Amino acid sequence: MAPEMNDGETHPGRRPAPPAAADAAAETEPAAAPAPQPGPGADAGAEVPGVDAGVEALPVPEADADADAGTPAAPGAEGPDEADGPDEADGEDPDAKTPSLPGSHAGPGTTPAPDAPGVDPRVAAVRRVGAAGRRWRAVQLGACAALLAVAMTAGAVAVGALRDGSGRAVATSAAVSPGLLAGGNLDAGVTSLQAHLRTQPRDFGSWAALGLAYVEQARTQGDPSRYPQARKAFDTSLALRADNDQALAGLAALAAARHDFRGALADADRALEQNPYNERALCSRVDALVELGRYDEASEAAGTADARRPGIPVFTRYAYVHELRGDVTTARRVLTQALDAATGPGDIAYVATQLGQLAWNQGDYPTALAHYARALAADDGYLPALEGRARAQAASGRREEAVKGLEAVVARYPLPGPLVALGELYEARGAAGDAARARDQYALVDAWTALARANGVDVDLDTALAAADHGDRAAALRAARAEWARRRTLHTADALAWALHVDGRDTEALGYARQATATGYRNAGSLYHLGMIERATGHTADARAHLTAALELNPGFSPLGARTARSALTALTAPPAQTTPRTTEGGR
Repeated sequence: MAPEMNDGETHPGRRPAPPAAADAAAETEPAAAPAPQPGPGADAGAEVPGVDAGVEALPVPEADADADAGTPAAPGAEGPDEADGPDEADGEDPDAKTPSLPGSHAGPGTTPAPDAPGVDPRVAAVRRVGAAGRRWRAVQLGACAALLAVAMTAGAVAVGALRDGSGRAVATSAAVSPGLLAGGNLDAGVTSLQAHLRTQPRDFGSWAALGLAYVEQARTQGDPSRYPQARKAFDTSLALRADNDQALAGLAALAAARHDFRGALADADRALEQNPYNERALCSRVDALVELGRYDEASEAAGTADARRPGIPVFTRYAYVHELRGDVTTARRVLTQALDAATGPGDIAYVATQLGQLAWNQGDYPTALAHYARALAADDGYLPALEGRARAQAASGRREEAVKGLEAVVARYPLPGPLVALGELYEARGAAGDAARARDQYALVDAWTALARANGVDVDLDTALAAADHGDRAAALRAARAEWARRRTLHTADALAWALHVDGRDTEALGYARQATATGYRNAGSLYHLGMIERATGHTADARAHLTAALELNPGFSPLGARTARSALTALTAPPAQTTPRTTEGGR
């Protein structure tokens, strides 16, 4: 259990959404074995429209990057081995087997080539960057694919069932094993699930697991085109078993990943009606309430989750709820206990990274770097740890290491947070060509935004934050207002305040900026925004206090923001300029 409650996001300091790896806690270690055969989770008698012989309605990920390096192509991808397979022997159209991604012209289940006709050039840029960075990992994936197995509760693995108070067996949520999702084996795990579902298409638990894996691919690889594929997998699972909590909890995770937090809350509640002990649904419910700004309810939900399913996924949410209230001591204690309890590489990497970010937010860079080092010792490719380490290096004055680190991150996964951070490091460094390099990073943020919107992701918060400092200020304000209309959180208040400020509407911005710090949340970026807005509105003493607090809390919170804060503070504390007094006649 987490300690009893004390009731007493690329946005700087915003906690990233917890990875599926930490939520999808498998009950047994994955074994080196063939794809699992159907167990209790496979409803062999169900009739599902569009599912026949394991090939219909099977979403597949983009296979081009892996195929280039010799990794086995995902089942369903075009290739010579598929042309004469049993699908065509049945006289069916192979193009109807697997749904294509929206706008795809490259065959079933594939994303169009980056430079294909009709592809938005900004989207193509993101895909080229991501695909090039992923190719180096493909050989590793091919080598270890044979050693992977998928641990699926309510499917092949029955020993992990929980029991409720009546003694009735309660299936845990279907999940890919944490190590499979967190490390470089995710793509191979998806391939394994696809192969299993082609032979056992009515295994509803495996369809739910596949959907979760697609959500994690979208989140970690910066390609939101996985989200429609995830939705198809969850819908197939629910067609097989309408009341299965694994797929309902997966829909909650998908909605949260798309920033549809009202939908996430509704889906989590539906899953919990079927299984009150579903860990993923319990965690998604906390996440949704936090992101809707309903912090008291989130605190209560975290306590409920802790009582029902104490464990690392719940502990990390519990800690974040306390951090948002300014209770850093409890947050640190809970995360430390979670790290002590972690055994798998995925869990260790995840929790150590959360501790690293907590330390970075408080300006404790040596501790942050130590936690990131532990995370990377467990999983040397864990993206949030690599990004966090680079930010801590930059704040510690190790700029060149930070630049190289972030360049490696965005080469693999061009997500808005690291793209903006790298662009600002280029601007702060100011070497020859750095201004152009920075513009390239900000342009890729726009490209990612276009790709995300096309796949159902609400990216108004990301747009507002990036555009306010590095893009179209009018667009930033429109996005911030739209996000505020949907959800009223500390982070959306901060984004709206800053968008109003850069648009010259400081009087209106002030109330939102104060709201962003109202809970006691200790974040240097929010304090900096508040101080700058107070300065612009003539609240000199308050501005001086909040700019000082921002720099004392985390003096390296942003390469450009910290520099601006120091300049503003110097101007506010400088003595007034001396003027020569006028004299009257007679020298008086």
